[in-house]
Amino acid sequence: MKLSHILGIIVIAVAIGIIVATAGDASSYVTFKQASELAQGGNEKMIHVVGKVKKNDQGQIVDMLYNPAIDPNHFEFTLVDNNNQEQKVVYNSPKPQDFDRSEQIVVIGAIQGDHFQCNKILLKCPSKYQDGKLETTEHQAKTAKI
Repeated sequence: MKLSHILGIIVIAVAIGIIVATAGDASSYVTFKQASELAQGGNEKMIHVVGKVKKNDQGQIVDMLYNPAIDPNHFEFTLVDNNNQEQKVVYNSPKPQDFDRSEQIVVIGAIQGDHFQCNKILLKCPSKYQDGKLETTEHQAKTAKI
């Protein structure tokens, strides 16, 4: 065998090893009940939970705590997962922009004690897609002239 063939086989083996190692770290989508069961079982793997922010009858967010004057890196809110289970979520970073207008939220983290300790928040914000179309500045200029 040539040296180049041996090096090629080694590179392929290393690539397969990296893929297998990272596939084991991939997180999964679960409910808060499943997340709690995983935490009780000693599993500390990062998980995704999809839900909506708890709101009152008027559509205002309830159970949200964020005071940047006291601590800009502490944000708490209540998330309701797809099984309608409520859970307090603690995020040790500033409140994401457009959080109040988001339609759905994905939190990434793990259950710790009585709350879900969140490392990352992903937002689905409908304000960018009003009526299924984006308005451009050219379109806005044309409508302003009319």
